[in-house]
Amino acid sequence: MHLLVAWLYMDWQKQATLEEALEHGLREEEYNGLVESLGRELSLLELGICSALFSEHCSYKSTKNHLRKLPTTGERVLIGPGENAGVMDIGDGDAVCFKVESHNSPTFIEPFQGAATGVGGILRDVFTMGARPLALMNSLRFGEKTNSKTKHLISGAVSGIGGYGNCMGIPTLGGELFFHKAYNGNCLVNAFALGLVRTDKIFKGLASGIGNSIIYVGSKTGRDGIHGATMSSNILGEDLDEKRPTVQVGDPFQEKLLLEACLEAMGTGSVIGIQDMGAAGLTSSAFEMADRAGTGVRMDLDKVPQRETNMNPYELMLSESQERMLLVVESGREQEIYDIVQYWDLDAVKIGEVIESENVELYWEGKLACSMPVKTVTQNVPVYDWPIKEPDNFNERNNFNVLTLKEPSDLSSTWLKLVGSINLCSRAPVYEQYDSSVRSNSTIFPGGDAGVIKIKPNESFSLGDRSVPLDANINGITKGVAVTIDNNSIYCSINPKLGTINTVAESYRNLTAVGATPIGISDCLNFGSPENPEVMWEIAKSLEGLGEAASALNTPIISGNVSLYN
Repeated sequence: MHLLVAWLYMDWQKQATLEEALEHGLREEEYNGLVESLGRELSLLELGICSALFSEHCSYKSTKNHLRKLPTTGERVLIGPGENAGVMDIGDGDAVCFKVESHNSPTFIEPFQGAATGVGGILRDVFTMGARPLALMNSLRFGEKTNSKTKHLISGAVSGIGGYGNCMGIPTLGGELFFHKAYNGNCLVNAFALGLVRTDKIFKGLASGIGNSIIYVGSKTGRDGIHGATMSSNILGEDLDEKRPTVQVGDPFQEKLLLEACLEAMGTGSVIGIQDMGAAGLTSSAFEMADRAGTGVRMDLDKVPQRETNMNPYELMLSESQERMLLVVESGREQEIYDIVQYWDLDAVKIGEVIESENVELYWEGKLACSMPVKTVTQNVPVYDWPIKEPDNFNERNNFNVLTLKEPSDLSSTWLKLVGSINLCSRAPVYEQYDSSVRSNSTIFPGGDAGVIKIKPNESFSLGDRSVPLDANINGITKGVAVTIDNNSIYCSINPKLGTINTVAESYRNLTAVGATPIGISDCLNFGSPENPEVMWEIAKSLEGLGEAASALNTPIISGNVSLYN
């Protein structure tokens, strides 16, 4: 893919071609379906929008049929899959909001920023729901230690994770690290965040209420991260330097301001809906919020705050610049938001409004630049049932019997090799780079079976000359929340179904080992190309095992992420 050619961004009004659609990652049948649905050809701007929302990263088009079979409901579930993060009731009017997501390809291309913005993105998913983030975790996979890229990748990724989380003041309570030659071609970086919210103050990404204002809040938009979602939906090749601009650049200090501004704004009661401008940027937030609410949206793109000169609608809609939010605010109450956001030294600009329409209408310098039906872009994405084939060597792998191994002649030497091996040695050099005690709520730190954080009664945070309540636990009860993140990659490689069942069971044991009752799951599924029948078999079997284990242990899956083409 060569999406970063200069002319591509300049001539955004030109009619797109099939060749350009293929360069954008669309399949020929997808492009033809869009043309047929719209009854006309697409402009380059429309092609960019559609390619982002049709990407595997945004649409889950290769796994949706399998994901629908997972157990996602339960007596504690307040918000399940489909929103920015899941929410579960923990009693006394309190709820925990959590999610895990991958940032694999960006980290492989640019390890520090790729991993850092993975942390930033998952935090925004949580506080978009109205929750104050309380804890972070991460799960990392790198290639062999002899691989020339491994040292560079792990050093950059760990620094990026620690730098972002530490600057935000969010403790990292746990994680895992694994090395294997299978990850020489692309590392895996999965980031988890957990937050706390009152059950009556949960927010959703809805563009509701005809005439309500759409307000852009946060950092200015730049050219970084354009087509990041599309890039993450393809196999990485040798052209990594060409794809470096698709990786976002994060600023945790800006995100800290954005966090406080958003929570304070939501506390006014004027915010109707809110969504992070994450993958696919302004495109995903506008179309997805309209889709959930069944409304239309009008936006004036030239009003979007910009940090670079001569940006055009294509760039503004596809940029994945970090630390930005889209708010739908009750008409007439915009000034309340402006005052709050100005206090936190961020941009707040009305760029549009909710309209009585089925379209997202984009204007540029007063002229209509694009008008597309919301459902054409969000609900007409093809859902694929790729062929499935059991690997030829599956029985050979599955029938391996550890009891056939001979006992080592020197057990002492073997023991030393085990405790010193790269996959069993201490992870302290990694997790000591993360602040795990900030805010003094951490009870069990990295290195244990699970991390535990306490929720103190009537807690508040002093923010400058303001005192903003945590909005948690007003009943004077101190609680603890336990979190763990686990996987055994080797087990899943030998037998995807049983390996995944084992992963859920291991997580369950780790939580019960610290005295916690497991209540819910967020999954992060990392696989290769679904177009390979043997890989698609692994995906299907893993999801089958995930569903069976979650059902048997009565732990619903309330959020998650699928990352393919790794």
